[in-house]
Amino acid sequence: MKKAEFKLEELSCPSCLMKIDKAVKSHKEVVKSSVNVMFNSSKVTFDFNDDFDVNIVKESIEKLGFDVLKVNVE
Repeated sequence: MKKAEFKLEELSCPSCLMKIDKAVKSHKEVVKSSVNVMFNSSKVTFDFNDDFDVNIVKESIEKLGFDVLKVNVE
């Protein structure tokens, strides 16, 4: 199991948070209970299966119109 943290552009509304949360959880390789979208710090964290490419989640968020500024994977 690995952990990812994405730094996003500033989130401006709660509905943005809900859209991002739904997009991240839509991937079966992501541990749904680990998803945390933080409004004040504009970050997303989640756990995922080792063989999953987190760029797929990055692309999902960017398709919603949000810029992913930084990706950290542990």
